[in-house]
Amino acid sequence: MAAAQEALSDRVDLALIAVERTRMPMVVADARLPDWPIVMANRAFLDLTGYAAEEVLGRNCRFLQGPDTDPETVRRFRDGMQREEIFEIELLNYRKDGSSFWNSARLSPVHDEGGRLRYYFGSQWDITERRNAERLREAELRLLREVDHRAMNALALVQGFVRLSRRDTVERFASSVQGRVDVLARTHTMLARTRWADVTLEHVLHGELPAPAAKQTVLEGPKVLVSADRVQPLALLFHELASNAALHGGLAEPEGRLEITWRPGPTPGVVDMAWCEHCKSDVSPGATGFGLRLVSSIVRQQLQGSLSQTWRPKGLTTELSCRVAAIP
Repeated sequence: MAAAQEALSDRVDLALIAVERTRMPMVVADARLPDWPIVMANRAFLDLTGYAAEEVLGRNCRFLQGPDTDPETVRRFRDGMQREEIFEIELLNYRKDGSSFWNSARLSPVHDEGGRLRYYFGSQWDITERRNAERLREAELRLLREVDHRAMNALALVQGFVRLSRRDTVERFASSVQGRVDVLARTHTMLARTRWADVTLEHVLHGELPAPAAKQTVLEGPKVLVSADRVQPLALLFHELASNAALHGGLAEPEGRLEITWRPGPTPGVVDMAWCEHCKSDVSPGATGFGLRLVSSIVRQQLQGSLSQTWRPKGLTTELSCRVAAIP
């Protein structure tokens, strides 16, 4: 009997030594006391959290929580303990110096011979590197999906304007396609420079209006932000309208004028525009050379909008309604 008691004592001592010396951070909380305070913490736990033993003992483990610890995760943590189950959970904890780490905590209840809960044994493992690697992989996958999405949008635009470009002559076809590809390249460079942030509608307009026509052009409207994924089709639309105005409309004559006005549409993310060209000479629909099919395709398919045109004796008015941003 004495030998058995001595062996039992040895096992208890060995268990305490093992807990103290293991590299796995560990604590023991007393479930018989109010608020389940920590009654033992090993050296690995103190090294992980930066606290001294006297700053840990007697406190509930919630002192490791901080401003970005998820309340729902804390609730699940608390519920698991109250159910007296073995469970694992990952949550964001904080060291004494304020730095955060991802903690993979495993909690195990310890019952006495009568089945009453006496202690909770908790082990922790710093999984910050693993979580950071997962977050990096997720970010890379999102980036790849976004690049693929943008590439498909650009290819759809290229396919559209190649199919719809006029083929009167090889030279004219090549020139029109080249000009439209240049629009995509120019806007891609602009978006890359701004890290694919939203840009203003006025900025997109200025990029496609010919510089010599600045004195003939009036822009008027509130600040409207265009989503990065809408910039290229919108720029291509303005390019077509401006090219037509420079060849046949309000910008083809020194006395001509171009007035562009816009206002927010009836639904979020939509803008209504009026593109009004004023010419000295008479304008007829058959003389404009306007690539209406291409413009209509861009407005309808890429910008989920509508377009209408009115030819006046000395000008052309194009009214547009386009979705330039996602719904908030």
